Amino acid sequence: RTRARCCHHVHAQEALPTLSALILSGSTVAAAVRSEVAERVARLNERGQSVGLATVLVGDDPGSQIYVRSKHRAAEAAGIVSIDRRLPGSVSQAEVLATIAELNEDDRVTGMIVQLPLPDGLDGGAAVEAVDPGKDSDGLHPFNLGRLVLSRPAPLPATPSGILRMLDYYGIETAGKTAVIVGRSFLVGRPLALLLGAKGVDATVIQAHSRTPDLPGVCREADILVTAAGRPNLFNATYVKPGATVVDVGINRTDDGLVGDADFDAVVDVAGAITPVPGGVGPMTIASLMVNTVALAEAKDD
Repeated sequence: RTRARCCHHVHAQEALPTLSALILSGSTVAAAVRSEVAERVARLNERGQSVGLATVLVGDDPGSQIYVRSKHRAAEAAGIVSIDRRLPGSVSQAEVLATIAELNEDDRVTGMIVQLPLPDGLDGGAAVEAVDPGKDSDGLHPFNLGRLVLSRPAPLPATPSGILRMLDYYGIETAGKTAVIVGRSFLVGRPLALLLGAKGVDATVIQAHSRTPDLPGVCREADILVTAAGRPNLFNATYVKPGATVVDVGINRTDDGLVGDADFDAVVDVAGAITPVPGGVGPMTIASLMVNTVALAEAKDD
């Protein structure tokens, strides 16, 4: 869509410039990825091998329940068998680890996801480390993150790899571009920095965070700006270089519904391309989990 951008210094008789940001639909890309996954699953099924995805959900966090349901729907649509393990929030750490150990030994389970965060008092990091690295659909096991650092084959963290798939689908150039990632979590920020800076992707990466001086100024250097700060509508038009691609990883629940870290209505007038929330990065994360799961099954089949 096209919008007029206001400027107080433009004379009335001058035409206002119009910019139209390309909306990067994760839902569209994810549908294409899921179709490809379904074909790969079907080929494995023809050889007598099923593909199974197990999820471990602890407690009754509404957001986590929604994510897990979405993952199972996507799995079933691709022909992947769903194995849904739910534990009450009152369980002990030992019970969580015992459930993961059981799934590690279950031949039906090709890939596994521990839904984070775990309830207070439980160690999510220890739970992720308990997953067999060969069944790590999330790509978050330290062994697999280490292989990412070393540029060796491994399941890739789902959200970062989903972002790269989306940029590739829409032809967003990365080589020689400056990418600013705001956020340094092991879920998104740190692995995404490695992937964007890797050979063949070749972006120049700046990892920014809450303690970065002049954060708006740093963000304005970005050809590709990734907002993963977890603060609703923090990034307004003053953070965005005209024509930049804005990838909004934030999913924030507000009284107005789900919003991203970027103020979409303000930024869409400045950016060259932007992901919406919802419907942007979220579907790509789930699609990437399916890619990892079928790839783990293919590796086992070899």
